[in-house]
Amino acid sequence: MADIQAVLSAIDVFSRAPDKASLGQANTWLQDFQHSPDAWATCNVLLLTPEVPPAAKLFAAQTFRAKVTYDLHQVDPVNLPSFRDTLLAALERHHAGPRTIIVQLCLAIAGLALQFPAWNNAVQTMIDSFGRNPATVPTLLQFLTILPEELNNNNKIPITDDEYSERESQLLTANSKQVLELLSMYIQATGVTSAVQSQIFDCLRSWLVAGEVRATDLANTPLFACAFQALASDGLFDSAVDVICELIHETQEIDENMPAIELVVPQLIALKPSLATQRDDPEKIRGYARIFSEAGETYRMLLLQHPETFFTIVEAIGECSAYPDLDIVPITFPFWMRLAQTIGKKSSVSPLFLDAYRALMRVIINHLHFPPDSTPMSGQEADDFRSFRHVMGDTLKDCCLVLRTDICLLTTYQMITTALSRGPEAISWQEIEAPLFAMRSIGAEIDPSDDDAVPKIMDLIPSLPNHPRVRYAALLIISRYTEWVNMHPDYIGAQLQYVSAGFEDQDSEVCGAAGQALKYLCQDCKQHLVDFLPQLHTFLTSTGAKLVQDDRRQVYEAIAYVISAMPMARAAESLRTFSVDILAQIHAVTIKPTIISKEELLDIGNGLDNLEVMLHVIGGFGEELPPACQTSCTEAWTVLNAFLAKYGGDYDIADRTTRVIRHGITLFGNAALPIVPSVVARMSFAFQATVYPSYLWIAGKMIHRYGNEEDTDLRGSFQEIYERSTNSVVTLLQSKAPSDIPDVMEDYLRMLTSMVPSAPDIFFQSSAFPLAFRTAMAALTLVHTDIIFASLDLFLLILTHDCLNPQPSAPPPPKFPLYTSAIQAVVQKDGFQFLSYLLGGLVGDFPEDATSIVVSIFRAISVLWGAQLLSWLPSVLQQLPTSAAPQPAQAQFLSDVSRAVNEKQYDKVKYAILSLNRASRKARERRRTGAFDR
Repeated sequence: MADIQAVLSAIDVFSRAPDKASLGQANTWLQDFQHSPDAWATCNVLLLTPEVPPAAKLFAAQTFRAKVTYDLHQVDPVNLPSFRDTLLAALERHHAGPRTIIVQLCLAIAGLALQFPAWNNAVQTMIDSFGRNPATVPTLLQFLTILPEELNNNNKIPITDDEYSERESQLLTANSKQVLELLSMYIQATGVTSAVQSQIFDCLRSWLVAGEVRATDLANTPLFACAFQALASDGLFDSAVDVICELIHETQEIDENMPAIELVVPQLIALKPSLATQRDDPEKIRGYARIFSEAGETYRMLLLQHPETFFTIVEAIGECSAYPDLDIVPITFPFWMRLAQTIGKKSSVSPLFLDAYRALMRVIINHLHFPPDSTPMSGQEADDFRSFRHVMGDTLKDCCLVLRTDICLLTTYQMITTALSRGPEAISWQEIEAPLFAMRSIGAEIDPSDDDAVPKIMDLIPSLPNHPRVRYAALLIISRYTEWVNMHPDYIGAQLQYVSAGFEDQDSEVCGAAGQALKYLCQDCKQHLVDFLPQLHTFLTSTGAKLVQDDRRQVYEAIAYVISAMPMARAAESLRTFSVDILAQIHAVTIKPTIISKEELLDIGNGLDNLEVMLHVIGGFGEELPPACQTSCTEAWTVLNAFLAKYGGDYDIADRTTRVIRHGITLFGNAALPIVPSVVARMSFAFQATVYPSYLWIAGKMIHRYGNEEDTDLRGSFQEIYERSTNSVVTLLQSKAPSDIPDVMEDYLRMLTSMVPSAPDIFFQSSAFPLAFRTAMAALTLVHTDIIFASLDLFLLILTHDCLNPQPSAPPPPKFPLYTSAIQAVVQKDGFQFLSYLLGGLVGDFPEDATSIVVSIFRAISVLWGAQLLSWLPSVLQQLPTSAAPQPAQAQFLSDVSRAVNEKQYDKVKYAILSLNRASRKARERRRTGAFDR
């Protein structure tokens, strides 16, 4: 009675809209109760006691389901028959509902049947118990619906594959004929209600999905005709559609199922007129679209081989594709795609299919039309429609596969010219824009050597109406057709003129499209645009300031592609020209005696973005720098150094400047060595002053690139930033949690990870090493995948360093003993806490992919500090929450690790970690949905 009252009290918390803490406490208590052996008897009483509230009965049913899945081993096998009878009695008691309790009890019975081989007539038992009384037939149907689903989807039940195969055969395959007969009897029973008929169809679908009912067997039962007849019933329509779609899907083995197909197809043909009669009911059309599309996909080879018989299905799908409700149209798209792929492999095809795809193309372009200006869409509707247009664009590509791209292009071209011929007053912009969008969508399919369709389109573009939506679409066509333009360079001048005019448009989207067109034009036609570079520079200096930054950046990116196509010396001169413009602007604001405004600073930040994108595109010039670059590195750093000294306290400026420096490393390579100590020193002081992560990020890149250099000044700068940044991060963590500064933690750890292999003497011998070790431990507490990996990678480098190898293959470097001593000291001091973080994360929030790194780290500890490990482990395990690491799993883990260490079979540590991880995952999965679902 105490347990019952405790359960009722905990469940009562959910009914009182409590605070979050009380809710969590109650949920945790109920979860723990579900794990206990006492739950079996308590839940039995709860289910069978009439006065118990419905919420408690539902919890009891859910608990039985969970315990059958996870804890059936708690029941003595001799007691399984009585437990089965308990479940059957509870189901009988609650056969009238609520449905939630019936479902949970059916799930529990299905799970028990799977794990109870001695119950070899489970299905017959359920039929005998619930199938004779009309009042309990719905309960039987619920069980029969759930049984295949549970057997095929519940992979948490602990049985072997062989056991599963044997029980699945006994429970499903051996009973499929009887179930089919039973459902056939029920569907024709006198007085059968539509609710029961719907259940019958749901049950039938479940057995079809499981592959336990053959289509040919079903076709020879009354259920077949009833399913198609049920389409006339509003209440049964959805269930009937589901059954018919599954039936068709199950006939995909054409030769084997031809008798069933010969019965299905006439029924489908008879359905086609319903598309007209039910046109005003979108939900009915949705169901028909599903049926016809399923048939089209399943029978597509028959469609092509026997169009005289099957083409009606294609026509029906075409009608569904043309339906105005754009939520329904995409149901048909997979059919058109797969049919096109099949037709594309054939040497010839019936003209009927060519006509079908011509009609489809016109239908899709009609769907592409934006609504009239008089009926504008809301913001969300417009976004959804734009997204769906791209999906429709993929279907246009399917049309190209069947009809050939040039034919599709000429069709869209003809649509535009026909509309234009009516005069500007008689056409809407939508009539022009939709075919233009179609041209853009199929742009990836065009032949770059085409001399028929694409020239017509290119000649047409300058004469299109000057409407922003039309200009936008035309500019994006140019950006999509640049590979063709590259093979037809005579069009470049006209394209550049049209694109340049786009930058002057008042509509921001048109300007953005012009930037994109210019970028791709320069990227794909860069060899032909070298002579246009002065023109582009003039355009930038005259018009660039008027552009929004996103468009200006695209222009710089475009110019960089042209520069990358130049001979090296000329490319370097050109890069210098554009870079000097930006650096001069930065220098000018730096030497101003007063602090500049936020707007001016933003403008400088945009200039840094533009310089970054140019450096990114151009990359580098190799080992030998061209003459124009010989002094550029020092000159550029002089400007940036002074700029950072004055404005490096601005977060955005710090981020943008360090990104430019990152690309400068790539451009200058070893030529940058003379200034690297100065750069690292600036980053060191800047981080100390601001704790902005970008300063650590770029320092890490510098250490990674130049860490093996022996220059004294350089290595001194590395040590300085290591020690200063460590002290700064430690100080920061005294006032902030690691979760408050994730970017700082990640970039700090990445910097250290770069330092270990390239500068171990600095890393291990510094007084900062113990602080760095503890800081990395703190990072393991974050629920942040990248930071956890950064920390684990660092610990792996430390704890598997060559200096710790007891049997080196060659004489170790003289400093190795110093490194070893430093590592030994931190492990002795912080090893227990580190192990706590490591195992806590393994059974907690570490990502699954981190397990292999944990295994490697744990193995290293077991080899080098085996005795300490075994002394720490019991206390560490006690700290782990049993909700994530159950006591049996902890005990097994301790036993496995102890045996591996004592027997020096260290490879077995891996299996101990994996077993603990599996047990933890299982425990957490069980708790994830909560104990009590209201």
